[in-house]
Amino acid sequence: MSEHNVIIAGSGCAGHTAAIYAARADLAPLVFEGDEPGGQLSLTSEVENFPGFPDGVGGFELIERMKKQAQKFGATYQYGRIREVQKEGSHFTVSMEDGQVLKTRTLIVATGARARKLEVPGEAELFGQGVSSCATCDGAFYREREVVVVGGGDSAMEEALFLTRFASKVTIIHRRDALRASKIMQDRALKHPKIVFLWNSWVSEVKGTPEEGVTGVMISSKDKPPELFKTDGLFLGIGHVPNSDFVKDLVDRDEDGYIRTIPGHTPTEIVKTRTPGLFACGDVVDRRFRQAISAAGMGCMAAMEAEELLASHAPASVGT
Repeated sequence: MSEHNVIIAGSGCAGHTAAIYAARADLAPLVFEGDEPGGQLSLTSEVENFPGFPDGVGGFELIERMKKQAQKFGATYQYGRIREVQKEGSHFTVSMEDGQVLKTRTLIVATGARARKLEVPGEAELFGQGVSSCATCDGAFYREREVVVVGGGDSAMEEALFLTRFASKVTIIHRRDALRASKIMQDRALKHPKIVFLWNSWVSEVKGTPEEGVTGVMISSKDKPPELFKTDGLFLGIGHVPNSDFVKDLVDRDEDGYIRTIPGHTPTEIVKTRTPGLFACGDVVDRRFRQAISAAGMGCMAAMEAEELLASHAPASVGT
């Protein structure tokens, strides 16, 4: 059974940044990349708001640069999915789905949150090519264009209201005749001149190609057959699912599965969980901002906290 100073679960901005800092601290971190290496950012065609890239950078390219930087300092990467984690004394036992079992003195959970999908034809093929789950990330690409938002809760209203800064028209498609969003968010959306609603309707297919992007969606309803609704982009506003089940017995979580870190107002408490040595960062914690730069900042904090904890319990450094 191999033993490690730091195991990092997840390879998005939070995970890679944690790996960079942990590797530079000579902790030889092991990073498990999971089912979707790079996370949601790797599916984003272009990132325009990450500092240091005035002309923008492809999401996949940005993730790959981070990984190479971490590897340069000595981080090791493996493909694999963690099935279960147990705390045993001063160590964590990490059981992988392929049967591998490892021990680590600290664990950084940076597994992110996956967007809830519609699971309709065309959605997967066009994700990142006109289908998006992040208006803040992709809204600027739709200046003076028409877009669609699916959902009826606060997430959908927030996406739609943000998109009005760029799009000429935002159509919210909701399968019911009333919104689930808070009253203040409903009022803002219902009164906005750029926002219109399609009630009692749902998207049954996404039309387009990876080369030309989304060209339209098929709208279904109870009263009439599906019909084509032309649009330049589809934004999913039906929430996210944090990838936190594998540590559910070691952390506190909210009703949606986001990891609750120690409540407080100091930076150190942003990434600490109720289990000493287990840190959480990025979108598996952050349900509000969900930005690459904020995830990277949390990854930095988690690695520095792990380094400090290891230094304060200082037997000889464990190698890989």
